[in-house]
Amino acid sequence: VEKAPAQRTAIDGKTMYDSYCAVCHGKDAKGNGPAATALKKAPTDLTRISANNAGAFPEVRVRRYIEGLDEVPAHGSRDMPMWGDVFKALDRDMAQIRISALVEHVKTLQVK
Repeated sequence: VEKAPAQRTAIDGKTMYDSYCAVCHGKDAKGNGPAATALKKAPTDLTRISANNAGAFPEVRVRRYIEGLDEVPAHGSRDMPMWGDVFKALDRDMAQIRISALVEHVKTLQVK
């Protein structure tokens, strides 16, 4: 998978998702983005996080995955970028706000 530096975006969960996540996870967050076929393991269907956790959205765990603090077993060799470091490089003081906005957006994608 070819990697490119992240570009600065608006501090809005959907905008950041579209810029940073959709290429692998898909615009619909079901794991079918245009780069998904280039990965060793299919990206996670982000719409089913709550369903796969007894109906509760594991906000802290999702945040830790985005920050790069916890490993995502399905990602194997860590194909998923650690966005916490990327956000700090773009704007260190706003990194936590960016991560929170992205987590909140992923939370809105959950199937009911």
